[in-house]
Amino acid sequence: MTPQPNPQAGAAVKAADRAHVFHSWSAQELIDPLAVAGAEGSYFWDYDGKRYLDLASGLVYTNIGYQHPKVVAAIQEQAARMTTFAPAFAVEARSEAARLIAERTPGDLDKIFFTNGGADAVEHAVRMARLHTGRPKVLSAYRSYHGGTQQAVNITGDPRRWASDSGTAGVVRFWAPFLYRSRFYAETEEQECARALEHLESTIVFEGPGTVAAVILETIPGTAGIMTPPPGYLAGVREICDKYGIVFVLDEVMAGFGRTGTWFAADLYDVVPDLMTFAKGVNSGYVPLGGVAISAKIAETFAERPYPGGLTYSGHPLACAAAVATINVMAEEGVVEHAARLGAEVVGPALRELAERHPSVGEVRGTGMFWALELVRNRETREPLVPYNATGQDNTPMAAFAASAKAHGVWPFVNMNRTHVVPPCTVSEAELKEGFAALDTALSVADEYTE
Repeated sequence: MTPQPNPQAGAAVKAADRAHVFHSWSAQELIDPLAVAGAEGSYFWDYDGKRYLDLASGLVYTNIGYQHPKVVAAIQEQAARMTTFAPAFAVEARSEAARLIAERTPGDLDKIFFTNGGADAVEHAVRMARLHTGRPKVLSAYRSYHGGTQQAVNITGDPRRWASDSGTAGVVRFWAPFLYRSRFYAETEEQECARALEHLESTIVFEGPGTVAAVILETIPGTAGIMTPPPGYLAGVREICDKYGIVFVLDEVMAGFGRTGTWFAADLYDVVPDLMTFAKGVNSGYVPLGGVAISAKIAETFAERPYPGGLTYSGHPLACAAAVATINVMAEEGVVEHAARLGAEVVGPALRELAERHPSVGEVRGTGMFWALELVRNRETREPLVPYNATGQDNTPMAAFAASAKAHGVWPFVNMNRTHVVPPCTVSEAELKEGFAALDTALSVADEYTE
């Protein structure tokens, strides 16, 4: 679709937004949201007709891009047939979505509890783990994000938690592996893995294994920096959880449904959790949907004992119809395989080439369509480009980088000292080439702040 400029309409949209919309994670008077006129495939555009390649995939959820005609048609058809129905009934779209998801989850994660998104999926996974074990504590990692609702944000290990941290949520945090900024003085991936596992087990032992209900990890942490775990780490966590009777929860809200070049990131590590949360890519964000995939042993806990939880819109027919269409499109069009190939043959090599030219890039890491560039002031010392949780003037280098990228037609996803490269999994090589040219220019701006 060719964008048609209509600045008057854009001004009206912007005025209504500024008058009435309360934006998340923002100081309301300090933001200037872009008025978006439309989106298609890997692009969106504003009311001036300027197009942007979406290197953020919305918020890392448009895995099949914007406005896929088969998913749009499925939503329209479901709306004409049955727009909504209560969750206590068997509904075709809901049943089929659950079946298709269960076919792709690892191991025996064959029961699906639907939620409205990722945060409430985490809420319910934690509730299930506590009820299953009869224990109160949950262990989660620093450098993690699990959602913005009360329990989920308290489980989160980044600064978005701080304002809401009650200190009474029953959460204990630990350090997960991240060799580039190792907390364990490790020099190799093997050392990082071994020391991180020893640290986790020691934390459990000193907290009291009989008090720990669950360990929750993002299979590959997303907004915290796409830190792929070293070989053996997730399998080691699985063994520790089994040793102490702890529920192992993997959060695949961001990494799932093709993002990593596999249906789920857990497939890369040959590990099966007890519970797995999902959302975002399950239907490319077209209608809000999330859920928990549940193992047989935890499902059995609630076989004759009611599960004390639910949502009015659990398994909403429109959302489930979108999920059915999305999963079928991904299978028919080879979207997962496409993401894996482009990640290995195009994205990874191109980002490493950029890193060679730009002193502001300290590290490149990722897989599939799930990548991050770690930005630094000094490669030798690894000093971050901006301080941890920087705001205002302290964040000037990252703000300048992001502004340059947008000026050159790509919309980046930046978080602290990282820019994520997470385009739709359907992105083409030509589109990526365009995006990397803009990133090249933007990184030159970041280079100006290096030593």
